[in-house]
Amino acid sequence: MGLGKSVRLFLADGTPGGLITAEIMNWTGHVLSAPRSDLRSLLKRPETNRTGIYLLLGDDPNSPGNTRAYIGEGDDVGRRLEAHAREQGGKEFWERAIVLTSKDMNLTKAHARYLESRFIALAQSAGRAVLENSTAPQPIPLPEADRSDMEFFIEQAKIVLPVLGVNLLRSTRELPTAPGSPPESTSAATSPQLELTDNKGSRATAQEVDGEFTVREGSLARPAWTGSPHNYRKLRQRLEDDGTLVPCSEGRAMRFSRDHVFASPSAAAAVVLGRPASGRKSWRVVGSRTTYAEWQESLLDSETP
Repeated sequence: MGLGKSVRLFLADGTPGGLITAEIMNWTGHVLSAPRSDLRSLLKRPETNRTGIYLLLGDDPNSPGNTRAYIGEGDDVGRRLEAHAREQGGKEFWERAIVLTSKDMNLTKAHARYLESRFIALAQSAGRAVLENSTAPQPIPLPEADRSDMEFFIEQAKIVLPVLGVNLLRSTRELPTAPGSPPESTSAATSPQLELTDNKGSRATAQEVDGEFTVREGSLARPAWTGSPHNYRKLRQRLEDDGTLVPCSEGRAMRFSRDHVFASPSAAAAVVLGRPASGRKSWRVVGSRTTYAEWQESLLDSETP
């Protein structure tokens, strides 16, 4: 198990839906989050006058339930946010702004440009949002020490942002093994590889990583929904509409074109099988008859190190 982190959240106006500040102990970074309707309060904060990175977030109008985002940088982040807010016919999708700056004000324009490039690359790799950025600039050359500092900044940001409900940079791939752990070990944060098969052509693999249940790219699902009407049928239709599920060349199955995070193993099982199913019983550890439920129960019986 990795070392714990202490994330400090402060509700600036006393409400969970308003302006929030976030910090990690011993990290010079500072994060601000605010809805667009509270932009005036955000712009009054001294942190927005600094050099930094900002994220504009909103629903994707072309795929309800999914996220659309824009990643930018600026010497004066507040001016950039105000310009976006007044922009006519431009980035009208966003309803929330996230600002990342440094408490010691040591971030330079070069640092911000490096962070912007890396954030865009990470967001594209994670595939959790449709990016409004028209270009993906290459990271500018930085001295080795500065590059190391910026990578540390990014790692801390990847911890803070999900705490604020922003999963833009959150990878669906397996977390690195903690130092000293045997390669074959797993933890509550990372499950073993799971599989779901049937005699109708379904053949899917999945894994729980950092508390999220993810079906892997290349998994095969039944060609159509065959069960009774259900909310999961709407979910499957949405995945077909947004290109997550695409027909195989022979038309005998639907294929996952990318990794997809589901709200539960049952939702994942239903989409794969084309009918409602118990995910904890349907998914099994690869190479065994152990169900996902049995694996979870085994964690309760395992000896605490």
